[in-house]
Amino acid sequence: MHICQILGSKSPEIFSVTPDQTMVEVLRLFRDKNIGFVVVGRSPGECLGTLSERDCCHAVAEYGTEAPLMRVGEIMNRTVATCSTEDFLPFVMSIMTERRTRHVLVMDGNDAVGVVSIGDVVKHRLEEALQAERDMHDYICGANYR
Repeated sequence: MHICQILGSKSPEIFSVTPDQTMVEVLRLFRDKNIGFVVVGRSPGECLGTLSERDCCHAVAEYGTEAPLMRVGEIMNRTVATCSTEDFLPFVMSIMTERRTRHVLVMDGNDAVGVVSIGDVVKHRLEEALQAERDMHDYICGANYR
């Protein structure tokens, strides 16, 4: 399955914040939008880095009670995990595994066009497994032949 197929089945919205926002402001955005990942930039389309829930946890572990009021630019991840719309799902899964990240920014050339999360991966792998199970059941029962 191509990543563009996954993006086609979900909201294409990419949430972004500016580097001068505080971590607690971003955490409120995470809560309000039910997300766990944002792109950090000074202007629309710019990507200076990313910030995830996990990055916020690491900041609290490192800086303690100061972390919630720290600026995003101080705690963001500057090494952004990316893939192409034409990449296959197993390749993106390998990026997530190797980079120990739960989100990969999807690029179409130089443009960010979406985000694939570990939840998206699980959803699509589950759909594949259920379809394989249905196909095997039909094969064994001799049903639904064309």
